[in-house]
Amino acid sequence: MSAFPEGFLWGGATAANQLEGGYQEGGRGLSIADALPGGKDRFKIVSQPDFDWTIDETKYTYPNHVGIDFYHRYKEDIALFAEMGFKCYRFSIAWSRVFPNGDETEPNEAGLKFYDNVIDECLAHDIQPVITISHYELPLDLAKKYGGWKNHYLIEFYERFARTVLTRYADKVKYWMTFNEINSAAHFPVMGQGMVPSTGANDKKNVFQAWHNQFVASAKAVKIARELRKDLHVGCMILYATSYSYDSNPKNQLANLQQNQDFNFFCGDVQVRGEYPAYTKRLLAKYGLTFDDLQITDGELALLKQYPVDYIGFSYYMSMAVETTDRDTSTVAGNLMGGVKNPFLKASDWGWQIDPTGLRIALNELYDRYQKPLFVVENGLGAVDKPDENFYVADDYRIDYLKAHIKAMAGAIADGVDLMGYTPWGCIDLVSASTGEMSKRYGFIYVDLDDQGQGTLDRYRKKSFYWYQDVIKNNGLEKKKPVKPKVDPLDIDLS
Repeated sequence: MSAFPEGFLWGGATAANQLEGGYQEGGRGLSIADALPGGKDRFKIVSQPDFDWTIDETKYTYPNHVGIDFYHRYKEDIALFAEMGFKCYRFSIAWSRVFPNGDETEPNEAGLKFYDNVIDECLAHDIQPVITISHYELPLDLAKKYGGWKNHYLIEFYERFARTVLTRYADKVKYWMTFNEINSAAHFPVMGQGMVPSTGANDKKNVFQAWHNQFVASAKAVKIARELRKDLHVGCMILYATSYSYDSNPKNQLANLQQNQDFNFFCGDVQVRGEYPAYTKRLLAKYGLTFDDLQITDGELALLKQYPVDYIGFSYYMSMAVETTDRDTSTVAGNLMGGVKNPFLKASDWGWQIDPTGLRIALNELYDRYQKPLFVVENGLGAVDKPDENFYVADDYRIDYLKAHIKAMAGAIADGVDLMGYTPWGCIDLVSASTGEMSKRYGFIYVDLDDQGQGTLDRYRKKSFYWYQDVIKNNGLEKKKPVKPKVDPLDIDLS
């Protein structure tokens, strides 16, 4: 029997801003992703004090404007997902395609019609949509005019957006998530909270206020969903990086405990448990803040308590190590954050440490803490793929990575973890969020497009496409045939 339960949600994951394109079609407004320059320096550029969201095509390229043209090719791509056997497809709804500026009172019908078509195409192939309501694509006007999520007005705008899409698709979409990697703002608030240094991103008071506003908005979305249908499932979504103390030094052990609390658990504690954890006092004090510095009402706290999320979605790409005693250690890169190099781990082409055992640890830590279903909604290997003359990619390195992580999930399920599904990131090549590159590829499907925007945009199946097709068919990794034991000659009865 498979280690994975019947009905396990195998699929893949993408985000609207990284693959849709059509950035000015169908009445769509600009999003913050449209203002992020392409290239490895995109985070350095938006971290400059004078960055003000201006789009300057004389200085930079903007690959998110085109993505991989899913806007026009969604039928072709969903058919490929169906060929792999997807049970679900996680994608996001671009807020600015539905409310172009973010603060309108009436939605853009053309934008909704596009998602009508995408959802219906999924359902026609027996693929369940898993929708992220807000995935790093805040309408640009809400960042420029209102300063991002630090502004309390965004709760009202998000509630209107969530009510619009939840109401329209309640009969077709069962699984939802409110915010993508909500805790990522701890290190980089530009994408999750729509704030840059010129609008207060470097002031931690703004980051915590923005989080609170998002917590309230998330609870309102849960409330709307429960009023619409009892069988809708609304989850949170966090970036999880399993964290280890570099050694047994008690100082590093304590620092690692606090790293887990502050990054891996804080946002989940509020959204799943429905209240701020006790260590919030210490976390705020680290930045010279108290609860009195934030605008929080009793009514909002009651709302958080009454409407926690139903499940925990999370991304897992890497683990990190914590060292605070000034030892001579080298550092590595990571998903929006770096850390101390773990000598026991290898790293990807982009320096992210590969640690499948860390996923099993993450699943156990999260399930032990919350006792609610878990959903691995992002996991994958960003790598440089080199296609042959027929655009075929023999990506055994990706297969090895995913196979090891699937084995880790099987182990966690054997441990007793309630795991709903698995949607590897970038199931089709798309624009990288961290670097704005096409050359950092994750997909089972190769897209002929380079970092300069050159290529046919044609799609080609990689070796991993067929491998993952087999994984889904078997509801897990391929089954090994039992080996017939050899007969010891001394055991043969010669009588």
